[in-house]
Amino acid sequence: MKASDLFVKCLENEGVEYVFGIPGEENADFVMSLSESKIKFILTRHEQGAAFMADAYGRLTGKVGVCLATLGPGATNLVTGVANANMDRSRLLAITGQTDSHLLHKESHQNMDAITMFKPITKWNWSIRNPQNIPEIVRRAFKIALEEKPGAVHIELPQDIAKKEADIPPIEPQRVFRSGANEELIKQAAKIILEAKHPVIFLGNGCVRENASQHIRKLVEKTGIIAMNTFMGKGVVSDDSPLHLHTIGIKDADHALLAIESADVVIAVGVDLVEYSPKNWNKNLDKKIIHIDFTPSEVYTYYRPVVEIVSDIEYAIDAILDELELQKKTHPELDVFPIKEIPELFKKIMKEVDERRDSFNDDRAFPIKPEKLIIDVRNALGENDILLSDVGAHKLWISKIYKTYQPNTCIIPNGFCSMGFAFPGAIAAKIVHPERNIVAMCGDAGFLMNIQELETAVRLKLGFITIVWCDLDLGMISMKQKNEFGKSVFTKFTNPDFIKLAESFGAVGFVVKSTDEFPKILEEAKAIKDKPVIIAIDVDYSRNHVLLNDSNYEI
Repeated sequence: MKASDLFVKCLENEGVEYVFGIPGEENADFVMSLSESKIKFILTRHEQGAAFMADAYGRLTGKVGVCLATLGPGATNLVTGVANANMDRSRLLAITGQTDSHLLHKESHQNMDAITMFKPITKWNWSIRNPQNIPEIVRRAFKIALEEKPGAVHIELPQDIAKKEADIPPIEPQRVFRSGANEELIKQAAKIILEAKHPVIFLGNGCVRENASQHIRKLVEKTGIIAMNTFMGKGVVSDDSPLHLHTIGIKDADHALLAIESADVVIAVGVDLVEYSPKNWNKNLDKKIIHIDFTPSEVYTYYRPVVEIVSDIEYAIDAILDELELQKKTHPELDVFPIKEIPELFKKIMKEVDERRDSFNDDRAFPIKPEKLIIDVRNALGENDILLSDVGAHKLWISKIYKTYQPNTCIIPNGFCSMGFAFPGAIAAKIVHPERNIVAMCGDAGFLMNIQELETAVRLKLGFITIVWCDLDLGMISMKQKNEFGKSVFTKFTNPDFIKLAESFGAVGFVVKSTDEFPKILEEAKAIKDKPVIIAIDVDYSRNHVLLNDSNYEI
């Protein structure tokens, strides 16, 4: 069998459905082999867009998203999307072509050391030099990408290797069962929880990745312990739960920060430290931390677990609940489980957060306020519809205001934090979930970073909505410059006519002229099923100060 055919057979064997990318000269054999496969190839207009699509696919499916580029500039164009996936723990395989292997030791056309380049932004990568090794290399790549904590991997296929023959069959994937929690550590955790005065449950990205939501919801409901989540843990516990304090992650002006600062015990479940630094909530090193995750905690001054439970999150949560139930049965005098009374501070926070958000329900000012924009979008979408946020001030507003009821329905990149993610990510989301409404929320700077993928969305006849928050400024950078230096520089730009822009690609464009018409345009956009819709709306960012300045944050 030709090596490139074998490579594709191995991908089929792993259950790959789509490959996002761009053909090139040095990956031509692979592309020809792919053309004979049941795997669908999605031609993108830039390799960064392909990587972001593979990233979003990995987040939404739990499978490995695959992206393809040729050597040299094709490979370098993948880098940002691959790094984004890796730091956000998204399962991704990047495949790059390469010149003939006998030329790699010297300067040759477009040749550069892609293996070294991808090494710091992947969990593992390799260059294939023997076609007989392809089944092992592909299987290893998928196994590593899927292992907790998941991330990106990279395989390079030189064009001369792709043309050779191989007679080794693909290696069948084997299901891996994760271990349960240590019994003694479960008992220690339960004892600490029972002795706690003000415990909180702190939920992160790991809770979304492995579908632990229903187990965590049971823990919250049966114990009565208040929960909160990071940006990437939205939806693990529904924002409608009376025991949920919504999202934490903005250092100074953060209602949930007040709650976690008042806690004596923090049950951190599936939290990557990159999501929200413990220095922000444990600066006095006075919290008893129970660490529950698939992997041991990082060594960090401000994160010192007294109990470190390394196991499948679902197993650990269920084991803690069982132990608490046992303690209650054995010691009926215990009246601390479940917690019967929500602390007054927590009640105050939840009440004022809801009141503050709801106070914008009838706001008619234009340009539209961020709170009102998000309320209108939330009202237009169902519980299982998907919103993808780009990076910028709007990301912070979405994290705080957008009510989320199910995991993986509000996707916020918050590790590598790359602008330009949301629009190509929405393409992948619509491919994965064609039955759902998909909305990309972008700033006017981030949207234009991958505008070329609008042609991809039109060609694929994908009906989803992109809302472009317009202020003609790199808003967060501008605000931070003003806070530190008293002025902003080099952040202003102009925008195209978004209606003409959309129509020139074959999409549909709207420019909102008043706050009152925004919900009507959203409904009109939802009815368009066979092409993407761009909605541009001017946003009043004057309230951004409440995101970062606690002296102006009223709670």
